[in-house]
Amino acid sequence: MRDTAALPWKEVKPRIIKDRRQADKPASPCRMVDGQRCALCPNGWAVTMKAMTRPLLALTQGDPAGVGPEIVVASWQDDALHDVCRPLAVGHPEVFRRAAQLWQVPLEVVEVDQPDQLAATPGRMPCLATGGPDATQVPPGQIDPRGGQAAVDAVVAATRLAQAGRIHGLVTGPLNKAALQAAGHDYPGHTELLAHLCGGPQVAMMLYLSPQPGIGGPAGLGVVHATLHMSLAKALQALTTDRIVTCIELAADALMRLGAGRLTAVPRIGVCAVNPHAGEAGLFGSEEQELIEPAVRQCRGQGHEVSGPFPADTLLARARDGEFDSVVAMYHDQGHIALKLLGMHQAVNMTLGLPVVRTSVAHGTAFDLAWKGRAETSGMIAAVRVAAQLAGMPTVLPGMRHS
Repeated sequence: MRDTAALPWKEVKPRIIKDRRQADKPASPCRMVDGQRCALCPNGWAVTMKAMTRPLLALTQGDPAGVGPEIVVASWQDDALHDVCRPLAVGHPEVFRRAAQLWQVPLEVVEVDQPDQLAATPGRMPCLATGGPDATQVPPGQIDPRGGQAAVDAVVAATRLAQAGRIHGLVTGPLNKAALQAAGHDYPGHTELLAHLCGGPQVAMMLYLSPQPGIGGPAGLGVVHATLHMSLAKALQALTTDRIVTCIELAADALMRLGAGRLTAVPRIGVCAVNPHAGEAGLFGSEEQELIEPAVRQCRGQGHEVSGPFPADTLLARARDGEFDSVVAMYHDQGHIALKLLGMHQAVNMTLGLPVVRTSVAHGTAFDLAWKGRAETSGMIAAVRVAAQLAGMPTVLPGMRHS
């Protein structure tokens, strides 16, 4: 019987995750790569020099009251994670250990001081510790300022590592916006916090689905949001032609990178109207004529393949069928609802415009499911894959070492 003394929550039977790699699996054969023989980690896993070219990505815990720690730990057991990156956990080690207990997986969480100090395996998690003991006292499924602070601590640490060039990107676990505010941080969410940490660049959230049959074009499908975490009334006030131009430019740049090797021309961008029927020639509103059409004309003059504004209900269907590579939505739910209906747990949240790579799951903290062994993990794997792709599979960063 496992020891549950450290778990302040009731016992539950976790859902079994398929294809879990066990820590006691025999080591794979050592190979010669570029004239150098691989090192062998203590668990018996062969870590080749080829693996060193995989990007080093930080996975932050998110709010410990939510599903973030669970999905990081569950994803850690998946071969797909280690196939595309060298993961580093960032958060409180004890929170990750409790998540491993919840999933009943043999995972050694090892505190490290440097991001490249220890090779990760499915059975071993190098963890850069952040936050204080308060992070371990947060009750599951509840808004708590200690949870908000723990999430911020992890994001700040990972962002600073990326800014210093010591990791190639970060994949963030979900945070709770009310807990963030309760902890004294006046940011509506990750996007705005990251923009502040990186010096206030023009950023935008994009929800992205990788290429798959029946959805989007050869580069997949992205939806960029001109406004985000604000009321609908404030979103309408915040819309400007300059902001829409920025979002079109960010969408085009992101799809060029995501579609490298697949796109044969510049990305095709469709722009949503804000009013029903695209305003019906001003009958239902003038934002299309006054704000959106000038932005589309300006971007066309810069060489972008962009069109609109189109009614959102038909534009998203056209994008799904491959007519557009990306859509610019005017407000949060206009883009979120449509894309999540197409692929709720495959969608990836990306912050465009940052000097660092950042992706995340497209869902929130899911307090109703947290710490019950029912969290969906495929979104984290999808986010890691996209982050690894954006990181460009670079060589070892200057000053990095491997042990």
